[in-house]
Amino acid sequence: MADPSLQDLVDAVSDLGRIVSRQGATLDRLVDDSRAAAARARAGADVPLLVDLLALHRDASACAASARSRREREAFTAMAGGLQRLVEGRGGRLVMPVDGDAFDALTMEAAEIEDTDVADHDRTVARVLEPGLVLTEVGRSVRPARVVVRRLTAG
Repeated sequence: MADPSLQDLVDAVSDLGRIVSRQGATLDRLVDDSRAAAARARAGADVPLLVDLLALHRDASACAASARSRREREAFTAMAGGLQRLVEGRGGRLVMPVDGDAFDALTMEAAEIEDTDVADHDRTVARVLEPGLVLTEVGRSVRPARVVVRRLTAG
């Protein structure tokens, strides 16, 4: 085997320089992507996006409740479930109390009052008019759930 010529060595060094340059650029992109991801994580939840997703969830739930067929109801219910998963994946949590849950003034708004004569039902949720939204990372309510609250009547 013949020794490489000077031109062969120059070509090999030149090729090696291009490879190292490409690898350096790739590493720079990876570092930039990592920094951008860390900055997004520090910034927290995208509140405007979560509010829009909540509105879409409310619409899908309303469509499911008023659907004329089982098939439509199932489709809108599935859509609402997918939107709920999107909210949770983006740092939010839907506030959807059920009948009998204690009223929580931090995450709920008493839109209506319903009288009750059962002491155990005092200050409990009768039904949800609209779900609310909480940022899970900080526990802050962005949109309170609008609920009907029971109030004990004297007598």
